[in-house]
Amino acid sequence: MSGHIPAGRPSELETAVDLLGPLQGRIMRVVWQQQVVAPFHVRDVLALMPDLAYTTVMTTLNRLADKRLLDRNAVPMQRAHQYRPVGSPEQFLRETSEAQVEELIARFGDTAIAAFATRLDQLTPSQLRRLRALAER
Repeated sequence: MSGHIPAGRPSELETAVDLLGPLQGRIMRVVWQQQVVAPFHVRDVLALMPDLAYTTVMTTLNRLADKRLLDRNAVPMQRAHQYRPVGSPEQFLRETSEAQVEELIARFGDTAIAAFATRLDQLTPSQLRRLRALAER
């Protein structure tokens, strides 16, 4: 759903950033907005966030790599790593949404499916059009 965002609805970037912790969200915002050029290093992010300690940025980048939001590769002949984004905010939202739905269904079974069906029946025509567009991606 890139492009026009109706008034009052946060962008997919904002929604994705809000799902992360404050520091992880802050770092992924600069990554997703391409304020650092991939592949990037801890010092590249640190240059944009001089209020943070080197070890804080390094630890956060490693945690984002553990969550598969960043790809991490060792730099040959150095102790440093380089990072690059694995996907876009839209991909992160899609994968997170799918995981949440799977968890709800695993936890609540048919009751969750019935709740989804009830909610679908309550969608406005505009919401139905957006849903169809998303399903066609």
